[in-house]
Amino acid sequence: MLTEKYEKLTSILEEMGNVVVAFSGGVDSTFLLKVAIDTLGSENVLAVTADSETYPTSELLEAKKLAVHIGAQHRIIATSELAIPGYTENNKNRCYFCKHSLFNQIIPIMKENGFQNVVYGVIADDMNEFRPGMRAAKEKGVRGPLQEANLFKEEIRELSREMGLPTWNKPSFACLSSRIAYGEKITIEKLTRIDLSEAFLKSLGLRQVRVRTHQDIARIEVNPEDMAFVLENHQPISDKLQEFGYKYITLDLIGYQSGSMNKALSS
Repeated sequence: MLTEKYEKLTSILEEMGNVVVAFSGGVDSTFLLKVAIDTLGSENVLAVTADSETYPTSELLEAKKLAVHIGAQHRIIATSELAIPGYTENNKNRCYFCKHSLFNQIIPIMKENGFQNVVYGVIADDMNEFRPGMRAAKEKGVRGPLQEANLFKEEIRELSREMGLPTWNKPSFACLSSRIAYGEKITIEKLTRIDLSEAFLKSLGLRQVRVRTHQDIARIEVNPEDMAFVLENHQPISDKLQEFGYKYITLDLIGYQSGSMNKALSS
């Protein structure tokens, strides 16, 4: 089954002939970039990474290293989600505005370099989640070969491991804005506070972590097996996050959940 899905993916890419990959350095886009290069050759693949306020510096540095490791042509573009009309209001269509703007900037790069296709790392799992960015991709003619091949996250991790990609067990990541409760205005100060807080928690050894922000409340999400560690270290953690600007520090007893802020949309 997995072999058949991989063959379908390569067939989709072969049919395209050349691709510009919207590359974040995450599990999915890294796998897509690697398979695209293996299938089409590095001369027919260009990775483009957006450097913005919602993208941590650590992730940008890792994306650069991964592109070198894979042997990809790589271009960094400067973007600003906070300058996109409608984005900072942080309504349920926030991701639509972001992806619409991103693809608007990547498509001219595609044309300038003689390419015909833009692809991104949407996967089969995303079809069951609230993903307004997918609408922007459809409107712009941007394709998701991983989703078209019906590849799920765990399958991508397994194939990445077999290919020797260092991202095979990388924790899931989403833009920093996804940590801010819907309806709460997105600001550079809040994004910086989140970035600093998550970087600190990761420096303690936590791998999968989110600092969800509800005004001046930090709601920490970690895997259930890591909760005891957080509680044991509650004092230095609360001290540091208060230093970053939070007034109240909480631990979510449900644990890490991808897209947990979307629960508010169905209430």
